[in-house]
Amino acid sequence: MRRILVLGSTGSIGTQALDVIRANPRRFEIVGLSAGSDRAGLASQAAEFGVEYTALGADEAEQLVRDVEADVVLNGITGSVGLGPTLAALECGRTLALANKESLIVGGDLVTAIAKPGQIVPVDSEHSAIAQALRSGERSEVRRLVLTASGGPFRGRSRASLAGVTPAEALAHPTWDMGRVVTTNSATLVNKGLEVIEAHLLFGVPYAEIDVVVHPQSIVHSMVEFVDGSTIAQASPPDMRLPISLGLDWPNRVAGVGRPLDWTAAASWTFEPLDEEAFPAVRLAKRVGRAAGTYPAVFNAANEQAVDAFHEGRLAFTGILEIVERVVDTHEAPGALSRASLADAERWARDAADRAIAAA
Repeated sequence: MRRILVLGSTGSIGTQALDVIRANPRRFEIVGLSAGSDRAGLASQAAEFGVEYTALGADEAEQLVRDVEADVVLNGITGSVGLGPTLAALECGRTLALANKESLIVGGDLVTAIAKPGQIVPVDSEHSAIAQALRSGERSEVRRLVLTASGGPFRGRSRASLAGVTPAEALAHPTWDMGRVVTTNSATLVNKGLEVIEAHLLFGVPYAEIDVVVHPQSIVHSMVEFVDGSTIAQASPPDMRLPISLGLDWPNRVAGVGRPLDWTAAASWTFEPLDEEAFPAVRLAKRVGRAAGTYPAVFNAANEQAVDAFHEGRLAFTGILEIVERVVDTHEAPGALSRASLADAERWARDAADRAIAAA
């Protein structure tokens, strides 16, 4: 029986995690729950699962991690506010099932310096796929990682044709049902850029050996290419319950958590190169990742401000990456990386982005 602490329990990842736990009561026990602001939803979940310990907001969630005995902390919080709970889980020796990619990307060396080997289990479908494929060989045998991207709702469009995209169109993702920021990030491919940085930090693979390929069907969730020319891919119908279940009980598989592919039916899977002219986010993210320090925090914070401006009608869709790149270009990193310097960099980035948006 694994004791699970679910952070972000009322969000998409959290509710699907509760589905997995609900279906496997002899395997998992919930010892704590946290939500961002949904007090009523949190109370309902706590009542259903008989959970005594709950928290609202990231600060309370961080304290909950330190106070509650758990084997696994599932961090499903949205945004860089999840950094505190991520650090707390690692410092307390918990296994961290990480869906909150921003905390790793923004925290960078702060997170990796305290994480023990195998302590972080990725929950993003792409990184879960890579983790599964990496079990097929030694690290020295890996030639490159290949992250797959659905291409979002604007796959095949030229950059010029994207200028008039509306918020409603940006939120019409062909595969996944996600929140506003993540869905918009998938449309701009900022989300894929963040995942490239995450892959580098999780697996220690240089950026030159991490590629992105467009796979509209979202069946192959990512691949590992080995030095002998073999490529190991993880394939399954798109359903986050599968990588969530692996996060909760890595490396063990939970029977019946997802449906398998139907190999008796005809199907076609296609793969296309990424159009970096129309979607420059991955290229910019690699540059930011190589710079490290506070640059990923600046990239992420500026993007969040630009996404908000786009949805409020103050910025064109193509302006999102233009603002982000402008802010990154003017950033000057501090000497030492700390939670304080990261917070300062994020505040600076949001202010700089707001000024650039107002002037656009």
